[in-house]
Amino acid sequence: MGQDAPEPNPHKGHFGLARPYMAALNTIRGLRFAWREEEAFRQEIAIALPLVVVATLLPVSSVEKLLLIFPLGLLLLIELMNSAIEATVDRISMERHPLSGKAKDLGSAAVGFCIILAIIHWLVILWPLLPSLPH
Repeated sequence: MGQDAPEPNPHKGHFGLARPYMAALNTIRGLRFAWREEEAFRQEIAIALPLVVVATLLPVSSVEKLLLIFPLGLLLLIELMNSAIEATVDRISMERHPLSGKAKDLGSAAVGFCIILAIIHWLVILWPLLPSLPH
């Protein structure tokens, strides 16, 4: 390696076909953990899944269906990242610290912003349909 090249991470020991296989296992383990330990993730799944079904059944274009579903997936992604931030902060110290609170609050703000984004998507796409929907 060159002079300026960082040392390889000794914890990344999987190469070739083993690497995507291990990445898939880590993904499954992470999703299982999120489902088991993160109530907010379960709540968001409980809201997102029926909304995905509704989006596919609505009389809108394929692009609009995608625009309804995409922010729901993004919300789940941001929730997973928020959980990772919280776990990392808690790993460093369970002691209250302003920077720990800031990190957790920023993660929560990202989730909240994503929820607002999803609501806006749904309102903008559904608003023109309201007069034609069954009452």
